[in-house]
Amino acid sequence: MNTKVVAIGGLGITKKLLIGGNNPVTVQTMWKEGITDLAQDNQKLERILKQINDLSLIGCDIIRFAVPDLESAQGLKLIAERTAMPLVADIHFDYKLALECLKGNVAAIRINPGNIGSIENTKAVVEACRSKGVAIRIGINSGSLPQDLQEQILNGKITRAQGLCETAVREAQIFEDLKFDQYVVSMKSSDVKETIECNKFYSQKYNNPLHLGVTEAGPLIGGLVKSSIAFSNLLQQGIGDTIRVSLSSTPENEVIAGVNILKECGLREGGVTLISCPRCGRIGFDVHSFVDRWQNRLMAMKKNISVAVMGCVVNGPGEGRHADIGIAGTNEKIIIFKKGKIVRTVEAKDADKVFEEELNSL
Repeated sequence: MNTKVVAIGGLGITKKLLIGGNNPVTVQTMWKEGITDLAQDNQKLERILKQINDLSLIGCDIIRFAVPDLESAQGLKLIAERTAMPLVADIHFDYKLALECLKGNVAAIRINPGNIGSIENTKAVVEACRSKGVAIRIGINSGSLPQDLQEQILNGKITRAQGLCETAVREAQIFEDLKFDQYVVSMKSSDVKETIECNKFYSQKYNNPLHLGVTEAGPLIGGLVKSSIAFSNLLQQGIGDTIRVSLSSTPENEVIAGVNILKECGLREGGVTLISCPRCGRIGFDVHSFVDRWQNRLMAMKKNISVAVMGCVVNGPGEGRHADIGIAGTNEKIIIFKKGKIVRTVEAKDADKVFEEELNSL
């Protein structure tokens, strides 16, 4: 679906992103800890900035921060002063927090007009965003439906997916009435079917960019399954302009999951493609720990190569023959192979060092 284009960021040092239209689908994550003490804790601020940079290297495009109080708004402004990553302020209930964040270098504001009070409050946020060229994301989930729609769902007159869609339409109309069109719409459910249906309903009638997410998707494995099914279904129909894999896990895992979903859907190209065997009773090379050590480093590389990590000589270099570079072996000896041809055989203790040498030579 060809949606309209919304600009995210572009102020100060912030990297500008275009969402919607024919622009690439972007990957988001959400920060997992509070940021109320950054003015007093420079060490924590530096750690956050480093982690943001690391997330950028592995494919993150946007990070959202919860802003429940004034101290968090001030913390977000401090972070935004020193990173090019587009940062989104997630605001609930208090529109003044949005106004405070807009005094800094935030790239977008996430609000739900229905929970920040009067239309005048919404108007104040819209006008501040308009003056700074900052976009807004409408965030709708199954817990924020108006009472009349909840009653229609309970009476069986409409489905919950239809209720989510109708809520988004109502919220968006407020912005349209204010002649503000730089907004992205998000409708999330913890149910895969509802997530798919409400986004399909909306995309059939409206051309606003859509942020996809299965809310409260769960722990790593369950959340990956839900998000993969929902996203692949919608993305392959051309629905969705930016995604977040919501997991009870780290931001890094959310980003890695999002990047890989886009790759498998043919919507993100380039970078390292990592394949690895699951390991079995042959108990050869320790695939699991090697992948844990190398995954983020490989994803951060700008080389368009495939890397195979295999547990034994049965799988590598045989099944990994097509890889540009691979590693396999036993507890004592490991082999490095390129395009199925063994190029090095060394002691297991030297695996990382030799692998890095051969990787750098590609």
